[in-house]
Formats: sequence, C-alpha cells, structure tokens
Amino acid sequence: MRMDRRRFVVGGLSVAAVSPATGQGTPKAWLMQLISAAKAQIGVTTIYDPAYRRMPFPGGDVPRDRGVCTDVVVRAYRDAFGVDLQALVNQDMHAHFARYPTRWGLRAPDANIDHRRVPNLRVFFARHGGEQPVPVALDEWQPGDLVTQELSPPGVLKSAPPHIGIVSDQFVAGTLRRQVIHNIGAGTRAEDILGQWRITGRYRWPPPTQPG
Repeated sequence: MRMDRRRFVVGGLSVAAVSPATGQGTPKAWLMQLISAAKAQIGVTTIYDPAYRRMPFPGGDVPRDRGVCTDVVVRAYRDAFGVDLQALVNQDMHAHFARYPTRWGLRAPDANIDHRRVPNLRVFFARHGGEQPVPVALDEWQPGDLVTQELSPPGVLKSAPPHIGIVSDQFVAGTLRRQVIHNIGAGTRAEDILGQWRITGRYRWPPPTQPG
C-alpha cells in the first residue's frame, strides 16, 4: 500500500504525516501514549460545554475543566505528541476547503471551532490515511482506534448528532468489548458505549513523528 507523506507545518516545522498500518496484537507504543493522554483527562475535564469560544492560534484550547468529545481527541494528540490538530485541520481546510462539510454555512475556515467538529476530524483523518475498516464484531476494536458514531440506535439511518471517542486498552468488565474514552455530557470518562449508537467510522492516525 502506498504511504501518504503529505507535509504539514506544526510550530514552524514541516513534518510528514505518515499513513498508519493496520496492525493487530500488542498495541504500538504510540497508541498507548495516546490512550494514556486521554485517560489523564478523566477527573480533570468534568463539564460538557459546547459553547463557541475564541481561542489562541495555534495551540488554542478552552479551559481544561470543560469541553466536548472532540476536545478529548485534540488534547490527547497535543499532550502525548505535541501534535496540534487545531493547526493541522486549519491548514488542510485552507488548502482544500471544498473537501470539508459545509453544513454550518461557513465560507472560510474558522480556527476557533473547525477542529472541534466531528465531521471535520473525520475528513481530516480520512484524507491523511487514517480511515480503517469498521470491524464486524465489537470485540475486534483495537486500543487507540478512534470511533465515530451518530447518537441514534444501531440500524437507524436518520441523521443524528455526531460523536467521537478513543478506544481504551481496558475491557468492559466480563466482556471482550473495550471501553471508550469520551465526553458526552459529564466530562471525560471511560465507558461502555461501543455499539450503543450507530457507528459511522474507525480511524487510526499516528502522529507525524511516529511510524504507523
């Protein structure tokens, strides 16, 4: 499979985004770093707050005690690897704005909010080699997978609010199904949500400094 080595500018440095490999078995070290950075948000981010806020760029964030599902992912990449999805999504949207959803009526990228929207993260990860096949069985999801869902029951196809989380290395008690680290209403938590809502995607995107 051809490796995708598109380049991005992060913190003034040009780095290559390398497409991930689809591996099973023991999680790669970078996946465990990502999970650890997500787990570290539990008990710190205790509020779900979807309010639009102006923030610095690059490296912007809302107060750490609050956020939405996408902030779990953005903070995990930033804390674990120094990878700024705010900057990367903004750069990609400036270069390829027509590839991104237009449901919010925007005519240009908005660095305050674009990286905090699930549909935009889905496009970014897919464009840069992160999209993976969705497993048939729930116990086939792997640690570090990013799972996107729409908040409607499985099998219901009508549009519903989107959601994203990071699949944990920890299992739900008594099962081979993994917990998901996410924020859906009460801050960052690790919970049993795989299969609770309609699954729309699976992504695995290594930081640019790591092999797939």
